[in-house]
Amino acid sequence: MMRAGTVHKYIFIVGGVMSGVGKGIASSSIATLLKARGLIVTALKIDPYINVDAGTMNPTVHGEVFVLEDGLETDQDMGNYERFLNQSIPSINYMTTGSVYLSVIKRERNLEYDGKCVEVVPDIPLEVISRIEKAAEDSGADVTTIEIGGTVGEYQNILFLEAIRMMKTLHPDDVATVLVSYLPVPNSIGEMKTKPTQYAARTLNGAGVFADIIIARAPIAIDEKRRQKIALFCNVKPENVISAPDVKSIYDVPLNFEKDNLSAQLCEILKMNKCSPTVDLKDWEEFVSRSKNGEGEVKIAVVGKYFDSGDFVLSDVYISVLEAIKYSCYAAEVMPVIDYISSSQFEKGKNLEKLTGYNGVLVPGGFGETGIEGKIRVIQYAREKKIPYFGLCYGMQLMTVEFARNVAELKDAHTTEINEKTTNPVIAILPEQIEKMAKKNYGGTMRLGAYPCELTPGSIAQEAYAKKSTSERHRHRYEVNPEYIEKLEKAGLVFSGRSPDGVLMEIAELPKSVHPFFLGTQFHPEFLARPLSPHPLFNAFIKAAVKQSRAK
Repeated sequence: MMRAGTVHKYIFIVGGVMSGVGKGIASSSIATLLKARGLIVTALKIDPYINVDAGTMNPTVHGEVFVLEDGLETDQDMGNYERFLNQSIPSINYMTTGSVYLSVIKRERNLEYDGKCVEVVPDIPLEVISRIEKAAEDSGADVTTIEIGGTVGEYQNILFLEAIRMMKTLHPDDVATVLVSYLPVPNSIGEMKTKPTQYAARTLNGAGVFADIIIARAPIAIDEKRRQKIALFCNVKPENVISAPDVKSIYDVPLNFEKDNLSAQLCEILKMNKCSPTVDLKDWEEFVSRSKNGEGEVKIAVVGKYFDSGDFVLSDVYISVLEAIKYSCYAAEVMPVIDYISSSQFEKGKNLEKLTGYNGVLVPGGFGETGIEGKIRVIQYAREKKIPYFGLCYGMQLMTVEFARNVAELKDAHTTEINEKTTNPVIAILPEQIEKMAKKNYGGTMRLGAYPCELTPGSIAQEAYAKKSTSERHRHRYEVNPEYIEKLEKAGLVFSGRSPDGVLMEIAELPKSVHPFFLGTQFHPEFLARPLSPHPLFNAFIKAAVKQSRAK
């Protein structure tokens, strides 16, 4: 349970009515506002899945897998926390139902419960509380935000709500609950309806948890009549009903919340004496202003395999990539025009002329055979037509395959992930991965997390970083085959980033004398791109794209 004398404060964010209306952004915004009041803040996410981590989840169903510094594969909301807070977050800050149960079962097997009967209640909620406390203590946080996935009333969330109840009972002044609930405005009625939120609040009450703040998500701003109605029937003060209408950008949300004095209300509820009386959002406001006032446009084609889902386009699969592009565009004071293009339409060499309308082409990470030849043709087209190209992870591997086939004349060059029988395996599986794959040991076994990278002086990469080395996050099983490095270099490919021992190729590029920007990374630079600190490689890519746009 919570340790005696703790000064940590905790804010739980739960959802009502329906999922997908912005709990993650609400959590990120709350954390941002409290940090702007001078507090040390950390953020947690609890996912109600039996999956131990997010690494084995289908991206077209669940969205992007975000990798933390220490290698844990997590939900994309962890990326939002890092981007909004402008700080890295450790793996203790993410848990799933599966990881919690796994920890309890392992402890029971190790006799750490001293032979007592281990039960779902209280032992599962106690494990949840223990993890929350450790995250707060490790970070030295004044306040910790904890987002619980899904919505109240779902069977999967019961044990997490029980953890809130237990913490609140023992330390009533240190725990607050925020309910993010949706208020529909049916077209046939033309009136904002509060009844679903009332039911959500009462469902939450039925678990022994009472909302201190209700964030009223709706297509439009909540009016005073609905604010009073929610306050009356949901047992909150009217000033603690926060309006959250649809906004043009998620980065407007903290500013919008502050119009209703959300951070001040939370500081009062939790009796946080450390709260500054003012909110310093100057840097954030400047970023938001730049995001709306760029001069001119830059058109970027993101060519991937996970965009199509029936009649819908899923941009969440590559959310970190898309946001990283935006940050660098805003820093360059231009407006991004990003088109999501499925690589399958280029499979037979058709439609490539579409790419001439873009100032830059980016191929993000991915796995598997679907759309791969389309990506390779896109890369070849960008190289030959001198369109700035940026390849991430798989996008760097396929860039190497394309160069090997069409420049180094290794005609059937391929990755062994797709063609194990290729006579020129320029991309091959990491040696330590072979045994894992043979045993079907897939979960959490890739090369994951941050690794150092030494940069070649005078290269595009080194000039972008403006330093001799860097550290970047990885998520892959395959690498450039060391046996082909010499052949590829003789053909003109430059490996400008390598592991400190020189074995692993981290960055590949063509010199500026050959191409304005043709560069790929084995790592995922998008995971370190943030609104207030855009990533240097994305900056270099966008700079080349802007130059190309102005040359037309």
